[in-house]
Amino acid sequence: MVREYLLRDMYFFILSAPLHPNATNMLKLKMKTDPLWVKHIAEQNIEEILIDHAYCEQKAASSAISLIILFPEHPDLVSQMADLAQEEMGHFRMVHKKIMDRGYTLGRERKDSYVNELVKFIKGKGKGREELLLDKLLFAAMVEARSCERFKVLSENIADEDLSTFYHKLMISEARHYTMFIRLAHNLCPNFDVDARWAEFLEFEGEVISRYGKSETIHG
Repeated sequence: MVREYLLRDMYFFILSAPLHPNATNMLKLKMKTDPLWVKHIAEQNIEEILIDHAYCEQKAASSAISLIILFPEHPDLVSQMADLAQEEMGHFRMVHKKIMDRGYTLGRERKDSYVNELVKFIKGKGKGREELLLDKLLFAAMVEARSCERFKVLSENIADEDLSTFYHKLMISEARHYTMFIRLAHNLCPNFDVDARWAEFLEFEGEVISRYGKSETIHG
């Protein structure tokens, strides 16, 4: 019960303090995105940002479906991932509409090098099902946390008012998804120290993201 309150409070703190310097710290991320990324890169490449974002949403939906296929023995997981897959495809449609409204075309999928590097953290032979589930849930939580942080920076710094509002709304969704995955990890993986594993993953992600922040992609 205490953990439920902590996750709830974290979620609302992130949303209610858009300019508070500690909001990103509540996500426990080791490195913040430089707002200059928005001005110097994102704003100069809106088409690329939107196209990459659309595929991020599609991949999130696919990942949710993958968790259903891999771990069908957990009814709560199956139910929440089914809802998530539908929501993420709804976000895909929303981003695709932004693309079309601006006269752009979706184009081919963009490579997400950041996510591909994160995958290395969860790879490893000899893992049991519970440990594998834990790592996959924390992987999903990490992607949602960084996306939440990026959407927050975009919403607060982009000059385009339409996209500022759009990314603020999506930031709210990412914060909710992040807390959902952390909660599922605690509930479904009782034989592991979830907090300790999450701390290790945060250190790993901090090293990975230090090499990014220079390209026209959501995680780049």
